[in-house]
Amino acid sequence: MARYRGPKEKIERRIGQRLFLKGERSNSPKSAVVRRPYPPGQHGKNTRGKLSEFGTQLRSKQKIKNIYRLMEKQFKKYIKGAIETKEETGEAIVRNLEQRLDNVIYRMGLAQSRDQARQLVTHGHIWVNGKRVNVPSYTVRQSDEVGVREGSQKSKYFTTVIPAWFTKYESPDWLRVDRTKMVAKLNRLPNFIDSGLELKDIQSIIEFYSR
Repeated sequence: MARYRGPKEKIERRIGQRLFLKGERSNSPKSAVVRRPYPPGQHGKNTRGKLSEFGTQLRSKQKIKNIYRLMEKQFKKYIKGAIETKEETGEAIVRNLEQRLDNVIYRMGLAQSRDQARQLVTHGHIWVNGKRVNVPSYTVRQSDEVGVREGSQKSKYFTTVIPAWFTKYESPDWLRVDRTKMVAKLNRLPNFIDSGLELKDIQSIIEFYSR
């Protein structure tokens, strides 16, 4: 599937806040949005201004779409599907996004960014209920078990890189993580509060796609 491969920190500068697209760097003073807190481009310092209602909706869409690292077609599919369901729209949107396999791997702490988590999935390192799954958009259901393939656990990434942060990482309580076995199980479905998203952004994208 096509995906954005350009500079990630330019996205954060354009939106005006950290989206944690660069793992540890996003939390450091080296983050571009900290060093240069204005949009990229020659006239970036002078382009911040009050947004129109449409501009606000567009920014919210770009923000959430980039947090979960999705292209427009797939993101629109998730939002439209949530709007058409009989469930509460905001909660349905969050579940569609949070239950993606790449996001679950990120929330487990096996990756420091969703891009890194997606790479682990597409390279065949991950299994769901004992079967290898290499599709990042795969929907992880309640009571599903997600883990690292036995052969992959012996690789340098999982033996040397992961231990530096994995044992200290605090996963959300909708996931029960066995850090010794690198296996997680969904205790319950994630909700809006679990996502860390802002209500105003969810409302804006619902309005944007309901036009």
